[in-house]
Amino acid sequence: MPTSAKPHEATIRSPFSKAGAPPRILAADDQQHILEAIELLLKPQGYRVDAVRSPDLARDALLTEQYDAVLIDLNYTRDTTSGREGLDLLSEIVAQDSTLPVIVMTAWGNIELAVEAMRRGARDFIQKPWENERLLSILRTQVELRRALQQAERLAAENRLLHAQGLPEFIATAPAMAGVLEAITRVAPSDANVLITGEHGTGKEVVARTIHALSLRKHKPLITVNTGGLAEGVFESELFGHVKGAFTDARTDRIGRFELADGGTLFLDEIGNVPIRQQAKLLRVIESGEMERVGSSRNKKVDVRMISATNSDLKAACEAGGFREDLLFRLNTVEIHLPALHDRREDIPALVSHFLSQYASRYRREVRGIDPLAMQSLLQYAWPGNVRELEHTMERAVLMCRTEQIQTADLGLAAQRGQAQNLEELSLEAVESILIRKALQRFQGNVSQAAEALGLSRGALYRRMEKYGL
Repeated sequence: MPTSAKPHEATIRSPFSKAGAPPRILAADDQQHILEAIELLLKPQGYRVDAVRSPDLARDALLTEQYDAVLIDLNYTRDTTSGREGLDLLSEIVAQDSTLPVIVMTAWGNIELAVEAMRRGARDFIQKPWENERLLSILRTQVELRRALQQAERLAAENRLLHAQGLPEFIATAPAMAGVLEAITRVAPSDANVLITGEHGTGKEVVARTIHALSLRKHKPLITVNTGGLAEGVFESELFGHVKGAFTDARTDRIGRFELADGGTLFLDEIGNVPIRQQAKLLRVIESGEMERVGSSRNKKVDVRMISATNSDLKAACEAGGFREDLLFRLNTVEIHLPALHDRREDIPALVSHFLSQYASRYRREVRGIDPLAMQSLLQYAWPGNVRELEHTMERAVLMCRTEQIQTADLGLAAQRGQAQNLEELSLEAVESILIRKALQRFQGNVSQAAEALGLSRGALYRRMEKYGL
C-alpha cells in the first residue's frame, strides 16, 4: 500500500531475469489488499510470491517450501498494536534459519517495535504505507546476500569435502553421483536428520561418516548401530542403556548408544528392520530429546543428530503397516539416495585404485597395478553386491596375486558368477556366497525373508553378508 509510487510505476528492471530460479518471497499479512499490493509490486520484478494471512499459515509454508526472503506483518488480530504475534513469528524463523532474511512491517510503526524487531534478527523494518523503491531495494539486497551466503556455505563444504584431512575416502566422480555430492555439501553443516537409501553395499555408511565429518559436530562422537543385527529383546538396552537390576542379566549400569552420541551423531543402519513395537520409543526420543534407561524412571536430555540408512522402501512399509509414518517424517528431513554401482561405472577405476592401494599396504604385498583385461572384466561385471562386493573382490585379488599386476584370474569373478566352474569345483565359502546372493535377489534385498529361507537368524546372515562383501 505505497505512497510515493503506484505498483505499476515501479519500472526498475528485474535483476533476476538471467540468474536462474526466480527469488521466492513469503508475504504474511492479515489484510488481503496488502497482500495483493505486494504481489502486484513484486511479480513484475521477477519474484515469486506466496501470500498467507496468519502466522500459523506462514509456519506451515516455511515447513514445506524454501524461500529467499520473508516479509511479515507484526499485527494480525483486530485492534492489536503490540506486535507480539509478528515478533514471536520472527523469533521462530530466525531460530530455524538465521540466514533467511526477514523484513517486518506494520501500520503502527514506532521506534520501540523497530528496535525490538531488529534485536530479534529482522534484517529491516518497513512502515505501512511503504515506498515501492525502498521495499524493492531492501528485498533485492537481502536476496542477493542470502544467495551469496548459501553459495559460500556450499563452496566451503565442498572444499572441506574434497581437501580436508581425516575425512573418509569418498569417491564420486560419476554423473550419477553429482546429486549425492551436492546433497551432502548442502545438508552436512546443518543439524537436519538425514535418511540415506540405496541397495546393500552402495556406501551408505561412508556417506554418513562424511556428513558427520563435515558437520559442526565433527569433534563429537559418531556412534554407529546396525539395528538390523539387534534382537528385539536387547534393542532398548542397546539404544537407551539400562540400570543395574533392570532385568536378570543387568549386573551393572550400562550407557546406551543415545547417551554415547550426546552432542554428536547417531547413525542407525538398516533402520527399516526396527521392530514396530520399538519404533514408538525411538520416535519419542527423537521428538522430545529425552530418554530413560531401561529400569529407570529418570529422564535424561540428549542432543543427538540422527542419520539413518536403509535398503528398504520405507514408504511402502508405512502403507503395509510395518513402519510408522510419523517416524519416517522425523528421520527423512533430507533423503539422499545412493545409486547402485552398475549405474556409476565411471567410478570403478578410481575405486579399484583406492582398494588396491589400501589392501596392498595392509597386507604388505608388492602389487602396483591391474592388467587392462582385468580392469575390463571389472567394468563389465554386474556387481549385485555394489561397492562392498568390489572391495571384497579387490582384497581377495591382492592376496591371490602372484605378480605386480592383478590378473583376471585373481579376481575370482567367474566363481562369483557361478558360471565357469561346476558346483563340485567350488569351495564351501563360494557356494555359500552364491546361495546368499541368490536369496537376497529373490527377496529384493529383504534380509529377514532371505534369512528365513536360508534357515539362518538375521544376525547370522548379516555376519555372512559382511564376510562375503554383500
